[in-house]
Amino acid sequence: MSINHLERVRRFCLSLPEATEKISHGEPTFFVRKKVFVMFANNHHNDGRIAVWLPAPPGVQTALIEADPEKFFKPPYVGVRGWVGIILDRVDDDELASHLRQSWLLIAPKKLHAALDEM
Repeated sequence: MSINHLERVRRFCLSLPEATEKISHGEPTFFVRKKVFVMFANNHHNDGRIAVWLPAPPGVQTALIEADPEKFFKPPYVGVRGWVGIILDRVDDDELASHLRQSWLLIAPKKLHAALDEM
C-alpha cells in the first residue's frame, strides 16, 4: 500500500488554526499568518528523502538527530537555524502530528495558542 505523505502532512497541518498552504521554493509549504511552520520536501535535490522540514526549539535538533539519525536530519538552508528534517516513512501519524503541532506553536503568534487549546 502506497502512503501519500503529502496528504498526511496536509491533513495535520491544515487542521491547525489559521494554517494555510502554498507553493514556496517549488514545494508545498505551510504557513500560519504568513510565517512558515512546515516545508514539505519531496526528494529535494535528489537526496532520496520524502520529508518535512520544521523549526525546533533550541537544542532539540541535535538531540533528535543523535537519538535517531535514520529518522531525523539537519536539512539544507534552514538547518543552521535549528530546523530539523523528519523522514516521513519512518514516523507514525501520532509522532508526526506531535512534531507538526510543536512547530506550529513555535511560529504562531501567542494570541492564537488559545485557539489550538479549544480544538
